[in-house]
Amino acid sequence: MKIVGLDTETTGLFTPDHRIIEVYAGLWDFDTHKRERVLEYRINPERSIAADAQRVHGISASDLIGKPTFHAIAPHLITFLGDADLIVAHNGDGFDVPYLNQELKRCGFPLITTPSFDTMLSGRWATPNGKLPNLGELCFACDVPYDPAKAHAASYDVEVMVECFFRGCDWKWFELPKETV
Repeated sequence: MKIVGLDTETTGLFTPDHRIIEVYAGLWDFDTHKRERVLEYRINPERSIAADAQRVHGISASDLIGKPTFHAIAPHLITFLGDADLIVAHNGDGFDVPYLNQELKRCGFPLITTPSFDTMLSGRWATPNGKLPNLGELCFACDVPYDPAKAHAASYDVEVMVECFFRGCDWKWFELPKETV
């Protein structure tokens, strides 16, 4: 089975006028836990970035000058995601996958239909009170080193999240969707 670890960074919260400005996707072999390929883009959103969003991810509009638009990278992303049996993301079902589908629809591309697994929604076991864990809390529970100074860079977040995913699966704390087993 092949999984894609996925994360996006955006110009703001999930509303139709905001855009994706960074996408990182890594393709892993589920059995060997080996990463096989990576797709990573910074994207020109053709709009400003909300100050709150920029404070979180540290990406400024000037960082995106000369970068491709989402429309330009979408075919590559669709092909890459199509190689996966499962998309794994932290807050993926509530944010990343709907955001990607919003962008794909806006640009006239087919929507993502690959099954997904959300490590946040499935990770309540990682917190003492059963709340939805942030990525740092999930890493702590899985004994995965986590550096808050590196957090919110899509590549870093995917790397530690996938390590947590594999540990959670190995320890039988995560239950995979039936259509992927």
